Amino acid sequence: MNNSHDILASSSIQFGTSGARGLVTDMTDEVCFAYTLAFLQSIAPPTGSRVALGMDLRPSSPGIAGLCAAAIYYAGFEVDFCGILPTPALAYYAQEQIIPAIMITGSHIPFDRNGIKFYRSSGEITKQDEVDIIETHALLPEDIEVTSLPEINRSAYQCYVERYVQFFPQEPLAGLRLGFYEHSSAARDMLTEVLQALGAEVISIGRTDTFVPIDTEAVSEQDAQKARQWAQDYTFDAVLSTDGDADRPLLGDEHGHWLRGDILGILCAQYLGAKTVVTPVSSNTALELCQRFKVMRTRIGSPYVIEGMAALIEQGHQSVVGFEANGGFLVGTELERQGRSLNPLPTRDAVLPMLALLAMAKERHIKLSELSLDLPPRYTASDRLTSFATEKSRLLLNALATTPTAVHDLLGDLCGAAVKQDQTDGLRLFFGNGEIVHFRASGNAPELRCYAEADTQVRADDLVRACLSRLNV
Repeated sequence: MNNSHDILASSSIQFGTSGARGLVTDMTDEVCFAYTLAFLQSIAPPTGSRVALGMDLRPSSPGIAGLCAAAIYYAGFEVDFCGILPTPALAYYAQEQIIPAIMITGSHIPFDRNGIKFYRSSGEITKQDEVDIIETHALLPEDIEVTSLPEINRSAYQCYVERYVQFFPQEPLAGLRLGFYEHSSAARDMLTEVLQALGAEVISIGRTDTFVPIDTEAVSEQDAQKARQWAQDYTFDAVLSTDGDADRPLLGDEHGHWLRGDILGILCAQYLGAKTVVTPVSSNTALELCQRFKVMRTRIGSPYVIEGMAALIEQGHQSVVGFEANGGFLVGTELERQGRSLNPLPTRDAVLPMLALLAMAKERHIKLSELSLDLPPRYTASDRLTSFATEKSRLLLNALATTPTAVHDLLGDLCGAAVKQDQTDGLRLFFGNGEIVHFRASGNAPELRCYAEADTQVRADDLVRACLSRLNV
């Protein structure tokens, strides 16, 4: 028999910021089976329980799901197959049913990659859980066969829809004309159902059977142009979309301008009446400047945000939420608004922040573009260099952090002198003029990300372009 520890130790499929991911060609039968079996043996409940299993619309997802199902059965569990659905929908269902869950998704990364994301009955696994999975010595069978997936259980789908239909007031989006860029989003049917149940008119645009990798932190110029054109052609009040597994939102205003994910997070926290917010270091500092919340900053990745929320809740903090710069929103404690309760969902969610901002604009009788006018004028931008080796990123960031002249050699007089640096995650440089530049290697792919913050959007965009241009030589 083969040992899961040896298989995973030699595999290029590794845990990143969220889940085990890599090239589909490296997600062999043994690797997928080993990850699932090690998860079930190390942190799942006793034999006989169900395991919720879901997947996104990537072409490789059904095959990987079949391998995971085979491992679930081999370990003595039943497969509760929830079909194609958003990652947060699967997580919420598993939480409500008090069972573990496995989601097959590569989120926003290209279709030639995929991943497996694991959930305890209480929510996402922790970084320590990831270590425990890798270190587990689970014995695999001699022969592994892909299992036929059972009939889809629609309960997870309905549970997620009801979460939002019950929380928001009756038809809070009545009169809104919304364009939904569906592409290959796992939420493309579910989100339409929710929006229509809340009173909106929804027009489907851009649905495709080809997988489209939407990165909400680095929206392509093509997708930016599409949104502007759609808003103009159809006179939408807003344009909505998500990444592949619908845990990261894209919300465009009436002009088709995509809102930054961290601005969505701040405004959603305001709408929900949150008192405490946990977010990574890369999120907009308007969060602190608006003086509405107690703020905790973490490394980038939902596991770190979840750890931060858990620590604050243990200390007795109330109304705790979290968000990432990609817009994914997490609810750490039960929240109440206008007599309606919202249960915790400590995993990234794309639907809640979009619904919250649309409902907020309606309540205030203003356009979506006007919601952020009350926030301090801080603007962020981000983009990435692809095919940028992780080791190359490591050497670069080490040189910038430790060599006094390295920052000036790279950036020259672009921002002036750096007055402070933060190495919580990557290298975040603070300049005397108030601008911020942040470099970080991706946790999921060979990419180098660059984030910038400035007093205008044009300046933030220019900083990212200039920084990446100087690195891409």
